Amino acid sequence: MAQHWERFLNQRDREVLQALGYGARMGLGARPALLIIDTNYEFCGERPLPILESIRHWRGSCGEQGWAAVAVMKRLIDAAHGKGLPVFYSTNARRADRWDAGSWRWKSAGERASGPRDPRLDDIVAEIAPLPQDIIIRKTKPSVFFGTPFLSFLNLLKADSLIVCGGTTSGCVRATVLDAFSGNLRCAVVADGCFDRVEMSHAMNLVDMQTKYADVIDAGEALKFIGGLEPGMFELPGSRA
Repeated sequence: MAQHWERFLNQRDREVLQALGYGARMGLGARPALLIIDTNYEFCGERPLPILESIRHWRGSCGEQGWAAVAVMKRLIDAAHGKGLPVFYSTNARRADRWDAGSWRWKSAGERASGPRDPRLDDIVAEIAPLPQDIIIRKTKPSVFFGTPFLSFLNLLKADSLIVCGGTTSGCVRATVLDAFSGNLRCAVVADGCFDRVEMSHAMNLVDMQTKYADVIDAGEALKFIGGLEPGMFELPGSRA
């Protein structure tokens, strides 16, 4: 896999990372879940457009990079469904009157906007819409773990690791991966299944997660791993019906 971050690293940084001995292979567990983070219309827009054009219509959009990642996620979701793996989605849970924006207002002028918030922003894009057995986690802060039942659901399923996609790489993906690491959960971040608004932020957060907190892999490696799993390991929602 071509490393997304190579063009942003200088020789000193490469030598430091090598000397530190970081970046060992973590590996995934035997019972992984797939996590699709915040792949909604707020972050993707309603169709693939150059990012500056998309932002004019959907303030938080990542533009074409988001939609390129959606195509990758679709392949991973289909593979996970085929094996009966848990598929989790996260998206925002925000009041229409924006009262619960809280600390988001401190750094984002858009969060200080007046008027009701468009509820469509939080809808997961139709191309990867959840199926009935999938689990949606609604959150108000970057990490999928913060203030949600996500960890409880992973424990219920006896899931031991996460395959992570979505956006943004530097925001909600990174925050979630660090919380997973802190909880002793193994993570693989699918680089071509993640997206961000800023190319450098995408690349630097990938290298930092690869260095210390997760394995950064591509969709081909993730699909090969999923393909090697035994089907039907999990009791998913609706399986008792």
